[in-house]
Amino acid sequence: MTGKTLTRADLAEAVVKKVGLPRNESQDLVELVLSEISGSLARGDSVKLSSFGSFGIRQKGQRVGRNPKTGKEVPITPRKVLVFRPSNIMKDRINSGRMRRKAAE
Repeated sequence: MTGKTLTRADLAEAVVKKVGLPRNESQDLVELVLSEISGSLARGDSVKLSSFGSFGIRQKGQRVGRNPKTGKEVPITPRKVLVFRPSNIMKDRINSGRMRRKAAE
């Protein structure tokens, strides 16, 4: 593992290099895509990205947790959590160690 984190700026820079859009338009495009994904998830819709995976919202019920310091039982309120399920193609890429960039081909 390299430990590098892919940022919005990295995504925008990739759009600049691969598509040739100006930097400010590339940043706007990245923000638009991320905003659309966030908005869909906030509305409770699933997001499926071919060859990548799908994002969804799962409802978790109330349960009893335990404070690890004191051992005291604490109720954990019901909530929604974001879940990601990678596609089989993504799983294969990760497990084979060949994380090459599709756009570079």
